[in-house]
Amino acid sequence: MSRYRLSPTPVQEAALAEHCGHARFVWNLAVEQHSYWKPGRKSAPGFAEQCRQLTEARLEFEWLRNGSIIVQQQALKDFAQAMANFFGTTHRKPTWRKRGRGDGFRIVAVKPGDVRRLSRHVGEVRVPKVGWVRFRWSRAVSGDVKSYRITRDAAGRWHVAFAAVPESIPAPGTGEVVGVDRGVTVSAALSTGGVETVPGLREGEKDRLLRLLRKLARAQRGSNRRGRVKAAVARLKARESDRRKDWVEKTSTRLARAFDVIGVEDLKILDMARSARGTLEMPGTNVRQKAGLNRGVLAAGWGRLVTRLEQKAPGRVVKVSPRFTSQICNACGNRAPENRESQAVFRCRACGHQANADVNAARNIRDIAAGRAVNARGGDPVAGPVNREPQLVLLSG
Repeated sequence: MSRYRLSPTPVQEAALAEHCGHARFVWNLAVEQHSYWKPGRKSAPGFAEQCRQLTEARLEFEWLRNGSIIVQQQALKDFAQAMANFFGTTHRKPTWRKRGRGDGFRIVAVKPGDVRRLSRHVGEVRVPKVGWVRFRWSRAVSGDVKSYRITRDAAGRWHVAFAAVPESIPAPGTGEVVGVDRGVTVSAALSTGGVETVPGLREGEKDRLLRLLRKLARAQRGSNRRGRVKAAVARLKARESDRRKDWVEKTSTRLARAFDVIGVEDLKILDMARSARGTLEMPGTNVRQKAGLNRGVLAAGWGRLVTRLEQKAPGRVVKVSPRFTSQICNACGNRAPENRESQAVFRCRACGHQANADVNAARNIRDIAAGRAVNARGGDPVAGPVNREPQLVLLSG
């Protein structure tokens, strides 16, 4: 999706919040219905039956009838898709939604005239029961938009995301291969020698965040003061998240435009960021250190970078095993744990080759990816093999 920043008026913001409340109410009713189901009982109502029940509820309750039927029906549609994903073992089971967390709703059957441009940086979108709401026209909107989703983040900002699949970035055709080594201190080291670091909060912002967290711990739950502090904390964290996403978008676009093949490590990020707390019987070790490492891994944007690379350069991202890539000398091929003296220094014990440790690992990743990109039958993974060997089955027939 292509997401844009909404700029609703106070009246429009209240109407959008009401839409979010209706969608959340309908979603939670669907969750409650399915929570009663147990093996041996009749199956829970599906999407069609829930839509019929929604029509009856709208006739009985005026506040629900005053809302948009599109918003409420699409909440049921989203729940049906979430249950299908759960039974398909691709997602977790849908659960309750809470106000202020994941607020949003979806609008379908969008007509070509429902999105228009007013000036160079201002556009408008028509929202049912709300009217025309302005948004920042930061890039072109696809003309074949059929639906969009409006969301509000924890910092109170509204966004609209148009459901349109953007075109992938074409390969430059130079045959260049790059290796990317992801780390905590250095977010992405390239085999070309460049290093990239995700921009986070500045020192002053970190100090302010720490003060706000301390103030939040002292505030009474449910008080207005606690709500104000939580909003301030959310604004700071949203600023950090925006900077990380901006870095991922720019870095992935630059790599997709400059290289034909991009080699990355096949990391199991969820397993790496798993907690070390353990249980009462078997408590974990170095829990605080592991928690700090987990925060560093997630703040570096490892998973999002590879996801965006695969979306912008489909078929050109090669995942390689990370085993020993940080211990092998790229100059002579010697492998020894002692080669990596520290986080930043690599010095080969066999040939004396010295380089940045992350860059050396990125060059090993590049060489492995380049070996996989060109196979014994010619061609590459994108275009497919050029020469095929004779098939014994066909010859024997």
